[in-house]
Amino acid sequence: MKKASIRLKITLWFAAILIVNVVLAYLVVLSTGRGVIQKTVRDNLISTVESNIDEVEYYFSLSAIQKSSDVDYYLSYGDGYLEIDDDFLDKVNDVYSSLYQADGTLLYGENPIAADTADLSFLDTEVQRVRVNGTLYYVFDRALTGDGLDGLWLRGIVSEEQGELELSAISRASLILLPGLVLLAIFGGFLIAGRVLAPIRQIADTASQIRQGDDLKKRIELSEGKDELHQLAAEFNKMFARLDDSFQEQQQFVSDASHELRTPVAVINAQCELTLEEENPDTDEYREALETISRQGQKLNRLISDMLGFTRLKLQPERYAKETLDLTALVLDVCDDMALIRENGIMLSYSVQGNKSPHGSEGYHCRENKNTCENDDFRENIRSSQSSDSRENIRGNESCDEEDHIRIYGNYELVTRLLTNLISNAYRYGKPDGHIWVSLSLNADSDNGKHSVLPSDSDKHSAFLSVRDDGIGIAPDQLKSIFRRFYQVDPSRSNGGSGLGLAMVQEIADFHGGTVTVESKPQRGSTFIVSFPLP
Repeated sequence: MKKASIRLKITLWFAAILIVNVVLAYLVVLSTGRGVIQKTVRDNLISTVESNIDEVEYYFSLSAIQKSSDVDYYLSYGDGYLEIDDDFLDKVNDVYSSLYQADGTLLYGENPIAADTADLSFLDTEVQRVRVNGTLYYVFDRALTGDGLDGLWLRGIVSEEQGELELSAISRASLILLPGLVLLAIFGGFLIAGRVLAPIRQIADTASQIRQGDDLKKRIELSEGKDELHQLAAEFNKMFARLDDSFQEQQQFVSDASHELRTPVAVINAQCELTLEEENPDTDEYREALETISRQGQKLNRLISDMLGFTRLKLQPERYAKETLDLTALVLDVCDDMALIRENGIMLSYSVQGNKSPHGSEGYHCRENKNTCENDDFRENIRSSQSSDSRENIRGNESCDEEDHIRIYGNYELVTRLLTNLISNAYRYGKPDGHIWVSLSLNADSDNGKHSVLPSDSDKHSAFLSVRDDGIGIAPDQLKSIFRRFYQVDPSRSNGGSGLGLAMVQEIADFHGGTVTVESKPQRGSTFIVSFPLP
């Protein structure tokens, strides 16, 4: 039974249940049918006798009898005559009718047990039971009333066997018809089960073809329908599509990674071979070779680290626990640290906007160890007016309040990496002595009107982190490609970048349920806005 097909199992279960129900129904019919049929026999007896009462009339003389074409029967009775109409039913449906005098004399009709019921008293409108030779008979008497009819009784008799015969006929018909109907139903159930389970066979065949041919582009093709099996097939098709996308993505990732890893490894090998070929290399040549190997090794290490982080986030997001995160403090931490880089003379300016201020309006906030915070008149030359060692922002009169900090539900490590990648990208593609502006606010267009990028969920339920630069910008035809893995707008300015920075930014934003949008113009700079849903 374990090796039987689902179709066969369903058919067998259906057949078993159907047979049990049919047998039970047959037994119920036999048990209840006997009583019903016996009641029907008695009712028929009473109906026949009541009908025959009107067929007996009394006349005082023959001259009073109206002649007609009907064949009636006349009996001399008392001082007159009895007319028994030809409609008098002597025997119908095995019900026997007979006319008696009060002393038991049979005047007309037929009684198959007349001798055995000779001593049976007449009881008006009552059904009596008489058993003769083991057979039960029902007897029903009616007293005739009217002129000249006094003392006459009409008696009807029927055997219980009449009901038994009817029940036996029903039983025989059931024994012939029911098995045929059961077999027909089982055959129909087998066909229906096969039709219903056909999609499962198609699902299994498609899965087998995919397994044998490694073709994830195959799909389960079913006719239109909305039942559970069609829904299952649709979900399988979605699963195959996702597996196909994942497989293609994995292949592309391996291909890209191999290509990116090949360059530093080739440089290291070439430098080693070149150094070894030298007959008497001096110390400077050794140092130059080791420095080259060190640079390529560091590049290789960064690339592997970025690939590992990207893969973990993509395949094992559960490794990164979420918690209530003070986004304001995080942005200030990262910007304080990265403002010291000042690569190519690029200045980093930043502002954070809280969700409350002492005056009931939105205001900017800084660290707790600062006495005041930056006000709403955000100045773009914040860092340009300070020395490289200074960590002070332009001050206003607003006091810092940690309760006003913007908080999200996220992972500290990932959000830190997101902001670091965006700022690093701005440094890498910035122009010499340029600027980077970082802004955190509850308003998608709060960066002093410098950009017009509005994320799709720009509403009061999101926080917006903006990183803007005045660097080389991005060509319109490249905007759709910048979030691809290992893609670099200008490889000559990568400065050791892995090409995974913006791809990681996209993945981190998706992980937090946010979005990343970008606006850029060549030679005028780029603006990246990341939205985070508020808890």
